[in-house]
Amino acid sequence: MVVLSCVVEVFIPHASSLKDKRRVIKGLLERLRQRFNVSVAEISHHDLWQRSCLAMASVGTDNRYVEGILQKAVNFIEESGLVEVTHYYIDHYPAEEVV
Repeated sequence: MVVLSCVVEVFIPHASSLKDKRRVIKGLLERLRQRFNVSVAEISHHDLWQRSCLAMASVGTDNRYVEGILQKAVNFIEESGLVEVTHYYIDHYPAEEVV
């Protein structure tokens, strides 16, 4: 079993209020859940209207497959046109640490 997480920092250029930000982030999170079957949440920058930090997690048996899912999810965020990805990283958790 492999557990991978991904943290994605994004800039939301068209948001002019927290309400705009929430609308963009809520829609993006729902699409990520539906399309990639990942767990995803906004984890910081809750009070900033043009920044957000998202965390995703996925579990599977094949490390390359799970990492590919998270990479495709990051690419989807970048190509959405709703936000700009400023930074991201993927963490690997070996099976010995998880069990």
